[in-house]
Amino acid sequence: MKISFPTRRRLSVLIAAGFTLASPAVLAQSTTGSIFGQVPQAANESVQIKSSTGLTRTVTIDSRGRYVASELPLGTYTVVLLRDGAVVDTRSGISLRVGSGTEVSFATIEAKDLGAVKVSATTTPPIDVTSVDSRTVVTSQQLAQLPLLRSAEAIAQLAPGVVNNSGGYTGPTGQSLVSFAGSAASENAYYLNGFNTTDPLRGFGGITLPYGAIEQQEIYTGGYSAQYGRSDGGVINMVGKRGGNEWHFGAQVLWEPEGARADELNTYYTNGLPPSPIAGKLYDLNSKDRQWTRTYDAYLGGPLIKDKLFLFLAAETSTQDGDTVNPVATSQGYSGSTQTYQRFHDSLPKWYAKLDWNITDSNILELTGASNREETGGTIYNYNYNTLQRGSFINYADTVKTGGDVYSAKFTSYITDNLTLTAMYGKMRTQNYDSPGGYNGSLTYLTDIQNQNPALNGGTPVGNGQITESLFNADRHNQSNNLRVDLSYQLGQHTLSVGIDNQNARAIDQGSQTSGPGYYWDYGYTTTPGTALIPNLGVGAPANYPNGASGYYVVQWINSSIASVRSAQRAQYIEDKWQVSDRWLLSLGLRNDQFTDYNADAQPYVTQHKPQWAPRLGFSWDVFGDASFKVYGNAGRYYLGMPLNPALNAAGAYVSTQQYFTYSGIAADGTPTGLTAFSNAVSPNNTYGVLPDPKTVTAQNLKSEYQDEFILGFTKAIDNQWVYGAKLTRRVLRNDIDDYCDVQTIENKAAALGYTVNATNSCYLINPGRANTFTVIDASGAYRSVQLTNADMGFPAMKRQYYGLETFLEHPFDGKWYGKIDYVFSRSYGDTEGQLRSDIRQTASSTSIDWDFPALMVNSNGAQSNDHTHQIKLFGYYQLTPQWLLSGNVQVASGNPRNCLGYYGPNQTDPDGYGSFYHWCGGVPTPPGTYRLPWNKQVDVGITYAPPVAVGKLALSLNVFNLFNSQTVLNAYPYFQVSPGTPDPLYGSAVIRQQPRYVRLSATYDY
Repeated sequence: MKISFPTRRRLSVLIAAGFTLASPAVLAQSTTGSIFGQVPQAANESVQIKSSTGLTRTVTIDSRGRYVASELPLGTYTVVLLRDGAVVDTRSGISLRVGSGTEVSFATIEAKDLGAVKVSATTTPPIDVTSVDSRTVVTSQQLAQLPLLRSAEAIAQLAPGVVNNSGGYTGPTGQSLVSFAGSAASENAYYLNGFNTTDPLRGFGGITLPYGAIEQQEIYTGGYSAQYGRSDGGVINMVGKRGGNEWHFGAQVLWEPEGARADELNTYYTNGLPPSPIAGKLYDLNSKDRQWTRTYDAYLGGPLIKDKLFLFLAAETSTQDGDTVNPVATSQGYSGSTQTYQRFHDSLPKWYAKLDWNITDSNILELTGASNREETGGTIYNYNYNTLQRGSFINYADTVKTGGDVYSAKFTSYITDNLTLTAMYGKMRTQNYDSPGGYNGSLTYLTDIQNQNPALNGGTPVGNGQITESLFNADRHNQSNNLRVDLSYQLGQHTLSVGIDNQNARAIDQGSQTSGPGYYWDYGYTTTPGTALIPNLGVGAPANYPNGASGYYVVQWINSSIASVRSAQRAQYIEDKWQVSDRWLLSLGLRNDQFTDYNADAQPYVTQHKPQWAPRLGFSWDVFGDASFKVYGNAGRYYLGMPLNPALNAAGAYVSTQQYFTYSGIAADGTPTGLTAFSNAVSPNNTYGVLPDPKTVTAQNLKSEYQDEFILGFTKAIDNQWVYGAKLTRRVLRNDIDDYCDVQTIENKAAALGYTVNATNSCYLINPGRANTFTVIDASGAYRSVQLTNADMGFPAMKRQYYGLETFLEHPFDGKWYGKIDYVFSRSYGDTEGQLRSDIRQTASSTSIDWDFPALMVNSNGAQSNDHTHQIKLFGYYQLTPQWLLSGNVQVASGNPRNCLGYYGPNQTDPDGYGSFYHWCGGVPTPPGTYRLPWNKQVDVGITYAPPVAVGKLALSLNVFNLFNSQTVLNAYPYFQVSPGTPDPLYGSAVIRQQPRYVRLSATYDY
């Protein structure tokens, strides 16, 4: 049935009939929808709402002829108007969408979806004048039509302002993460059927559904209600499919053939050559990489007991095989030849199960189970980069298992027509298993062998067969549980809701230790051997020691950090959706978050129990009263608790030391001989394995990270063909948490106050950019308070700000074609990205290199890593005939910053022992954004043929991703020097590129 977009006049009639008097429903956890409307006023009337699964609710009608039924499971409904128990009128085929209210009024025979403006192939969404947030909803029908990668993050990139992260960060099963409005990729929240599946260790993604099990995905880009928290970026909310009163099944096969994949571009040295180049200017032979993927997907759903008990099952397995030629700098060499060439096998099994029980018409129980895992293994061979030939077998690659399982239960009780209770509890367990294949503990790991002294290796780097740098505990994993209880009450024009949102998380045996003898060797060199490398750490000039005059040296690294830690996060919220008048809606919410973090000895080192009030205020103005023109706004505060990672770092007893040596020879296994130490074992961060007193880990009264957001926008319909709009967004990070490692400054201030302090802390967690008071232990064992102003610490004010202007134009599906284009002009700038540093791909959430020492923050103010000034997105589909469908998805964005990091100041020194990490480039200040990467353009297209079949539906599809094979650099190597005055040959080379063009073929059958 073709549904056309209501004209303004038709909308006026419909709204006058009932919409303007309808109160919005609160949709706890955003897994449900609601139905409301207006009926002609008469005595003894009621409205019966019946789902296709047999759930029946009868609701009363108020004195103005208004009714509302909230917290309805997604599905298809029939709405019946009753008078004295007899049927007066009926509306059927009413479909709900997550987080939306659907109006069904009986004064006019109409039904309209009042959900967020979204892509849709079957309906034309009018403007939603009941929402004050910013979100995009994508349905399973749309997923079947658009050419998309099969991940929650790829779907999320349909929403404006959402881009692929610039640091190459990936989630639990390898999916590339996204950035919302310039925020760090770790600052998003993930939900699956209402359960929070966000990675508790670092905030890197979350457990998601098999692609074919997604009923709807909701992407919040701002202005979300008080029920959501623990996010400074965005929210990805997935709702899975459920069984109905008829049995359905289906299957899909997908194939990405090796032969249809374009070659990747090679990476070359761009800033000179290392002392012992392995293959001339060649660094990474990407053009010889190969991969091919097969995916099988199946589902089954239907009634176990008609109208009562329903089951839905889905399973997906994807296998990827291929060959990877690794960069020459990571090859270790064996018997004088170089390696490595890896033949890999990657398996990604997923499953999803949903059981729905209509206990009564007033009580519903939903059970969910989901699994999303990845297992990778392979074999490693020697490789000759000059002849481009694979050599002999070396060893088996590590067996790596990641991802995990989620189980949850949700109970909904319609206590009265106006009072609804929901309760949800769930558990998640994710593993981080990494077992080395054929591990030989007698060999020592080596790195940067291209920096070996050519006079000692004959010009050819010497390595060995040790491919394992770090060892991990076999039981390394994370676990979490989440309890939510929500109560909503309809009181006249107010929809009131309250709830709690509690979450506990544990990281078990996380961390690693160095392989082999407990250390590894890192070869280095300097063109200024007479200059001390790190004088403040006692690392002198190589030329002052035997065999150091040529500038060649080697560093012995020792790393160890294995611990179990946990956290507890609590939240309460209250919210009122108030229909002030026919045209004005106010949303008034308040959330309170509390966070507690525990170290390896189960002692709390962060306790944030004082009220952390997060107000959420929004409005919607239906300008003409006919839902053809909406003006809306939102102001809110959002708190983000720390991930578990800092408990392993600043609050942990980890070891990370380096000792510098000159050498006179290189053994047959690549290890240095004739060693002369020219430093002790040193650590810029004082990481010598001492667990700090939990009272001293953080600054006193440490405040949580939080951000304020302001939104103002409008949406307008043009007759029955087009919808357009614009939105202004402003985000200001008010408070941040990071680690501060300048222990000497704290000790000096303590001495000035008369305290004798010799701190064993590695770093302290602080609120950067403001004064911090530290707790230290003096020589008598007493606790003392030492305050440092921001000037004492030598820091600029902490700043991360974002502003964006979004505009869009949408042509709703009219039975022939759908299209949407949006443009975002934005800036994300300041002196911090937030929890991460994407330019250097640092993964230590909330303990980044920023704010460690003042010299690292000089010239730090500028455009941040996920800043794309211009973003253009165009996607849609065209129904050529009933059998043929064309689709496309185009994303174009201006380049993000390309940073240049070198040694400090005009004299190119290393005051903090960090190496080439300062915002100076060859002695010249280089704030972030000084240089930019090129524009990146991604064009994906598809064609689908649905031949007529006797039973069921068959579809054959061809998708081409990156049609024009654009392989733009997305992240460039930022380090300008390997030592003061010595250029780094890799500076400016590609670290991450767009994936080359590839093809996906698929066949889908549904019954």
